[in-house]
Amino acid sequence: MTTSNDLLIEIGTEELPPKALKTLSNAFTEGVIAGFKKSSLEAQEIISYAAPRRLAILLKGIPEKQQDQLTERRGPAIKAAFDADGNPSKAAQGFARSCGVEVEALDRMKTDKGEWLVFKQEVAGQATAELTADIVSKSLATLPIPKRMRWGSSDLEFVRPVHWIVMMLGDQVIPAKIMGISAGKQTFGHRFHHPDAIELKHATDYAKELEQTGYVIANFTQRRDTVRQQAEAAAIELGGIAQIDNNLLDEVTALIEWPIAVSGNFDQKFLDIPQECLISSMQDHQKYFPVVDQSGALLPHFITISNIDSSNPAAVREGNERVINPRFSDAAFFWEQDSKTSLESYRDATKKIIFQKQLGTLFEKTERVARLSEDIAKQIGANSSDSYRAAILSKCDLMSDMVGEFTELQGIMGRYYAQKDGETNAVADAMQQQYQPGFADDVIPASTTGKILSLADRLDTLLGIFAIGMKPTGSKDPYALRRSAIGVLRILIEGELSLDLKQLLNSAANNFEDDINAETAVNETFAFVMERLRAYYKDQGIAGDVVDAIANVNPERPLDFDQRVKAVTEFRKLEAAEPLAAANKRIGNILKKVDNIPQYVDTALLTEDAEKALYQTVIDQTEKVTPWFADAKYTEALSSLAALRDDIDGFFDHVMVMVDDDALKNNRLALLQQMRSLFLHIADLSRLQ
Repeated sequence: MTTSNDLLIEIGTEELPPKALKTLSNAFTEGVIAGFKKSSLEAQEIISYAAPRRLAILLKGIPEKQQDQLTERRGPAIKAAFDADGNPSKAAQGFARSCGVEVEALDRMKTDKGEWLVFKQEVAGQATAELTADIVSKSLATLPIPKRMRWGSSDLEFVRPVHWIVMMLGDQVIPAKIMGISAGKQTFGHRFHHPDAIELKHATDYAKELEQTGYVIANFTQRRDTVRQQAEAAAIELGGIAQIDNNLLDEVTALIEWPIAVSGNFDQKFLDIPQECLISSMQDHQKYFPVVDQSGALLPHFITISNIDSSNPAAVREGNERVINPRFSDAAFFWEQDSKTSLESYRDATKKIIFQKQLGTLFEKTERVARLSEDIAKQIGANSSDSYRAAILSKCDLMSDMVGEFTELQGIMGRYYAQKDGETNAVADAMQQQYQPGFADDVIPASTTGKILSLADRLDTLLGIFAIGMKPTGSKDPYALRRSAIGVLRILIEGELSLDLKQLLNSAANNFEDDINAETAVNETFAFVMERLRAYYKDQGIAGDVVDAIANVNPERPLDFDQRVKAVTEFRKLEAAEPLAAANKRIGNILKKVDNIPQYVDTALLTEDAEKALYQTVIDQTEKVTPWFADAKYTEALSSLAALRDDIDGFFDHVMVMVDDDALKNNRLALLQQMRSLFLHIADLSRLQ
C-alpha cells in the first residue's frame, strides 16, 4: 500500500505584478496539479498561496510514489510472427529484441481480429520526490507572462527575479534545482517585519509559520477577507460605509502581505467636484477605498491599507493625506476649467482625433452614429431629436481636461457637462450609458436614448471594421468586436427592442463614404454578431442544439430569436418533444432527396385513413397557430403543434410515401412538407439531439 504525505512548493521572488498575481497563482497551481495528474498522482486537498513575494501550493495527502503498473506492448500478428514450421520470423525477432527479451518470453493475446504477440512488463512507479522538480519547472515555463526578465549574470528568465525555493515532502527537503536555485526548507517573512529566514519543520507548517512568525498572510483569499473586514470596520468608525470595488480589492490584496487599515480625511470643499472624479483618483491612483453615507454620497474620508504595522499610525495617515489633497486640487482645477465652456464646444476638436485611419475621425464617426441613432429612434417610436443630439455630443467629453487626466471618466463627465449645459435628461444620461454594457456582467443602458446610442455606436464600429477587412482572427480582436457584438445582442434582447439586425446594418452602411464598401460587409457582419448568440446562451445554460435549431431558420431579429429559444426550451420538456424531433429529422431527410414537390395537397389523392387524419390535423393546427406566429407566441404554438405526434406516428405506421404512383407519392410529400413547415415557422426541430 502506497503511503501519502504533504507536499509544499514555494517560489520566492521580488514583488510580483499585483494585477497579474491571481492569474499567475491560478496558472501555477493548475500546471502543477495537471503535471501530477498526468503522472497518476492526485492529492486529497490542494491549497494555493499567493502573496507579493511568493507563489506556493500545498498538496495534502499526495501519494509518495506512483503505483506499479503492468504495461502491455503489442507486436506482430501470430500469422506474421512464425513460419509454417513454427520458427520465429524477422518481425517477431525484431519485436522481441526491441523489448529486450527472447521470442520465447513473449506472451500471446487473442482479440476479435486475431491472435498477437504481446510483451508484458511490470513497471515500478516513480517516487513523487523524483517527479516534482520537472513538474514544477514545466508549470513555471508555461505561466502566462507577456514579458519575462533576466537578472544577474544568469540566462534564466521569469516575471521577477527568483530568490529562494522551498520543496518539502512532509519534513524532508526534495533535493533539486529550480531556476538555478537549490530547493530547501527556508522561507522568508515580511520584507520589513521579519526579513530573516524561517526554517520550516514540516510542509504543513507553512501558512501558520509565515503568519505567526513572518508577518505574512500567504493565502490570497484569507488576506483579501482581512482587507475587506478592516476597511469596513474603519469606515464604520468614520460613520460611513466603505465603497469596495472588487478589482481594487484584488489589487490591494496583491500589493500587501500584512494588511493594516489606516483611515484619512480630505478637505470638505472638494465635495463640490463630481464625486466620481474624487473616487477615480482615490481608487485608480492611490489605491484608497472611498467612504460614502447610506445614500451613496461621498464623505470626506478614505481608507488605505498599509503593508506595515507602524508604531506611529498618525504619521502614516498624515502622509497619505498630504498625497491626496494635491490630486484633488488638480481635479478641482480641471472641473473649473471645463465648466467655463460648453460640451458642444469640444466638437471641433474631435476632427483632429483619428478613430481609425480608413474610417476617419471621431467627428466623422459621430456624424454616422447620429444618423443611425435617428433612424433607430424612428423605427421604435422614440424621440429622434434626443437620439441625434446625444450621438452628436457623445465623444465631446473626451476632449475635456478632466477626461484627459482621468480617462475612466469618459461618459460620466459627459453626463455632468450635458446637465450643466441644460441638455435634456435623456441626452445627458445617454452620455454615460453609451458605454454600457462595458464588460460581461455590466448592465445594459437603462434609458431608451441610451440604448439607441450604445447600439448605433457598436453597429457603426462593427460594420466599419469588417468593411475594411480587419475582422477578428483567432485570439486577436484589437477593436473588441466580439464584446461589441455581445453588447448589441444584449441591448436588443434584454432591452426588448424588436429590431431587424440586418436592416440596422444596411442602414449603417448607407452612412459610410463611397470609398468604404460597407454594403458588401453587411452579411458577414450580421453572421458574426449572430454567431455570438452561441456564447450568450451557453452562459445561460441553454443547450447548443436549441440554438442550432433556431439558427437554422435564420431569424434576423435577435429578440425574436430569443423568444424562439425560450419556446423550444419549454417544448423540450413535453413528452411529445423527442418523437416529434425525430419525425422532423426523418421527414427532412426524405424531402431533401426530392425535387419539385407540389405546393398544395390534393385532397382527392388522400386514400389512406392515416394520411387523411394527418391532413385534417395539419389544417386545424395551421388555422390555430398562424395568429400565434404573427404575435411571436411561439411557446403556445409549439405546445399546440405537439398534438401532431399521434397522427404523424400513425402516418408512418400505415402509409408508404415513396410509392410507384408519382401523383400519390408527390401528394404525400406535399403533406409532409406542409406539416414540417409549421414547425419551421419557429425552429428546425430536426437539429435537436
